[in-house]
Amino acid sequence: MFLPLHDTNPLRHLQVPYVTYGLMAFTTLVYLIQAMLPQSSFDLLAVEFGMIPIVVRDVYPQPLPWLPDWAGLFTYAFLHANWMHLLSNMLFLWVFGDNIEDAMGHVRFLVFYLACAALAGLAHLAFNPNDISPLIGASGAVAGVMGAYVLLYPHARVFVLARIVIPIPLPIPAFWMLGFWIATQLFFLVIGSNEPVAWWAHLGGFLAGMVLAATLKRRAVPLWGGR
Repeated sequence: MFLPLHDTNPLRHLQVPYVTYGLMAFTTLVYLIQAMLPQSSFDLLAVEFGMIPIVVRDVYPQPLPWLPDWAGLFTYAFLHANWMHLLSNMLFLWVFGDNIEDAMGHVRFLVFYLACAALAGLAHLAFNPNDISPLIGASGAVAGVMGAYVLLYPHARVFVLARIVIPIPLPIPAFWMLGFWIATQLFFLVIGSNEPVAWWAHLGGFLAGMVLAATLKRRAVPLWGGR
């Protein structure tokens, strides 16, 4: 898998992508709090604030009575299983989030990010309606950012760390880099991977991001840009 390092896509409407940085900071802070807890409390937090399909469907009562059943569709995106899980999601958000915030504006980007998280969670729920395990992680929301990027800036160059003989940075058009990513998700979904990865959430978030980006972008931002 290619790891994105940075892109060559300058901001055109904003000076600072405050929402992207804020989401990264808040998500990291939540994980630092998680990491300081004993394992039993760590697991309990995932149950209480993760997205559990049978809880969202109101088949089983919400672990926290004061929290609505649907709240897990948003809160799960700010929890992570370990630091590698966190860093991989934040890396992708760092590389691609600023341009999508630039294309939408601060408020619409925040709405977009949360909507992608919820729709990714619903995609996972649709194919795992009786699952009792909590879904956690920003992957679905970040996949939405990636879907928006491939729609708005497919020609932008993304420097990725590729291991051929030794790891080297290579400039690749976003369309090919993100296309490879989505093809990987489909491949593992088809072969029935045993990895504890929410493939449907990734796909659902990616598609949601493409659809929402077309409606939430600024009028001045064209589709299929980034040249």
